[in-house]
Amino acid sequence: MKRLLFPLVIMLVPFALKAQAPFPSKDEIAQFMSSKTCIVLEDDPFSSFNANVREAVKSFWTITSYEFISIVEFNKRRTDPAYSFIVLTQTNYEKDKTGGLFNFINLLEGKKVNDLGLNPEICAVPLSFAGVDDTEYGYKLGIILAFMQKHARLIAEDPSKTGRKYLKYYNDNAPGVVGKTILFKEEDLAPDINTEDAIKAVYPFAFRIVSEEEIQKAIEEKRANTLILHKVGPVGDNKAGYCFKMLIGADDSQMYYYNQHMANSKNPNGFLKADLERLARYK
Repeated sequence: MKRLLFPLVIMLVPFALKAQAPFPSKDEIAQFMSSKTCIVLEDDPFSSFNANVREAVKSFWTITSYEFISIVEFNKRRTDPAYSFIVLTQTNYEKDKTGGLFNFINLLEGKKVNDLGLNPEICAVPLSFAGVDDTEYGYKLGIILAFMQKHARLIAEDPSKTGRKYLKYYNDNAPGVVGKTILFKEEDLAPDINTEDAIKAVYPFAFRIVSEEEIQKAIEEKRANTLILHKVGPVGDNKAGYCFKMLIGADDSQMYYYNQHMANSKNPNGFLKADLERLARYK
């Protein structure tokens, strides 16, 4: 996997990012827990990301003190372990022959290294396909940041939970979907399961197909026993590429399911019938 910052950042950072960022050591995790987290804002006065991330951090971020900074300030501070950083990146995958780029949100620890790609990565979560408007994911930033800090607390208690496949660890929580209600957007579901009847045919637990506004309300309320689907995949003319699927609790910020697949004619870009069948086995 290759990580690249947004082009605006590249212009200010005179070195390219390399492969997978290193996972933090036990000491670096401890440094993060005592750091000040800097939220790196886009250099655009009309950026909806800036407005959304400000609101999300103020409502959900409790693990460390924080400060909003510019990209220029980020480049000055990123080598200082007294700071950690929430920063947007773009990511592509060497195995993805479609060349698709994805927006990720990264939580990095400051470290005195020359290459930005060597800053320890506490957590990274896919946000959207590159080029998609910020509003596509902005309303979900709160629950995503809440999960990221929950993951940081987890690895602070047990550093062995870091690793290349750390998001898949959360599938251990999948039996917890019993007794919870999943909120789906219709457009995030594969065509063969995008109706209530189609879902009920394979999935025995509670769910609702709702609007984006209803999902945003559930996140803001931290609604009890409610799971939010966060789906990221190709858009527009891009019919193929990676599709990421996560279920996160609105009340406890816990991830209950993680999966990804390569979207194609057999497996569309969306939450699949196979995902529902996998969860249905816990009845």
